[in-house]
Amino acid sequence: MLIEFSVANYRSFRDKVTFSMVASSLKEKNAELNETNLFAAHGRLRLLTSAAIYGANASGKSNLISAMNFMRRFVIYSANIREEEDSEEIDVEPFRLSTETDTEPSFFEAVFVVKDRRFRYGFEATAERVEAEWLYVAPKARESKLFEREGDGITLGEKYRTEGRDMAMRTRPTALFLSVCAQFKGRIAEEVLDWFRSLGIATGLMDIGMRKFTERMFRDKDSAEAIEALLTQLDLGIKAVRLENVVVPAPNVQPLRDDAPEDMRRLHGEVRKMESARTVFSEVADFNLDEEEVVRTVHRKTGEGDGPEMDELFDLDKDESEGTKKLFSLSGPLVDTLRRGNVLIIDELDARLHPLLTKEIVRLFNDPVRNARHAQLVFAAQDTDLLDNRLLRRDQIWFVEKDRQGASYLYSLAEFKVRNDATYEKDYIHGRYGAIPFLGGMRHVLREQE
Repeated sequence: MLIEFSVANYRSFRDKVTFSMVASSLKEKNAELNETNLFAAHGRLRLLTSAAIYGANASGKSNLISAMNFMRRFVIYSANIREEEDSEEIDVEPFRLSTETDTEPSFFEAVFVVKDRRFRYGFEATAERVEAEWLYVAPKARESKLFEREGDGITLGEKYRTEGRDMAMRTRPTALFLSVCAQFKGRIAEEVLDWFRSLGIATGLMDIGMRKFTERMFRDKDSAEAIEALLTQLDLGIKAVRLENVVVPAPNVQPLRDDAPEDMRRLHGEVRKMESARTVFSEVADFNLDEEEVVRTVHRKTGEGDGPEMDELFDLDKDESEGTKKLFSLSGPLVDTLRRGNVLIIDELDARLHPLLTKEIVRLFNDPVRNARHAQLVFAAQDTDLLDNRLLRRDQIWFVEKDRQGASYLYSLAEFKVRNDATYEKDYIHGRYGAIPFLGGMRHVLREQE
């Protein structure tokens, strides 16, 4: 369960911002939302089942999700870099519009619940090294230190001395101490790493990872039935889904002539890299690059007169709409997240989807019956139809906006003095909450072109 996430000096975020899934004490006019859209976790803590992030284009919404994704990847993989690759830089991206942040480390911190214990884990890193790292745990209310790292020095708390012993000497400057401890089977570190592994993050409009994940879920009969039930519920006209394996010929990459153009040489090199990474990619992603699965959707075909109905097979990629393709890709992560009680974070959730379908996806997480394991959904969107006081509480709505220096900052609708019966969508469009594009100069631009 995600409690909060903080980031600073990363992409468009210069100063520290904190995104929180903690429910406020505000009461909504729709009293049902005070029960359905939150749940009790870790003592008296109440967490939200879903949260929406709004803002103008280029405001920083995607950068917030990118920051979560960077933290997840670095935690999972930083210890896996081979010694001969130690000279490679950490691919962190600091805020670039201020000279003050050029040499400062980027900051990442997540607070979350694992097995009824609250953890607070974070680190600071530059391209060259991890500057700081920390892990705290709170079995009840009081927080205690497991370890702290400052530069090359690592101090262990009493509860972490056995697990963390001798791990400092195994930790490279570009690796996280937590990742190294997990690599050597440290129990607490593995639990924390497993939480990061369970985070489902989809960035960008075209996420092949979600599609492949959904296809893999069809190997399990129960999962396949759950996905088909969800697609049927979303009224896509799909009766069932079938997958067929098709062999893909391996590319034949021939050596280039010595006088080949430089840009062709670069492209050739990238193709060779992809070819050499085939087995590694197959192992990590758990699917075979020598095969691809063709997804067939089954539709009802009516017979003549009172004749019986028949099945008609459609090719998902050739015959279905872009929205249907996206819903198929989303269906696997949605079903898996709800089943396991995990956290799912999606950028541009509403892209290519009808507003009613997007609302129904959000309702899946706000429904205590369908979301019995308290899964959480965090999503960025542009569709203002979701700013509905019958769907979301005020503390479930977040905004990202940039200041005059190009730095993004984050704030919640709960910070405004807003009546609980306000029309959030109308007020947002009228600029009451900010985080909308300023288009005042467009009229003058068009006049100049006349």
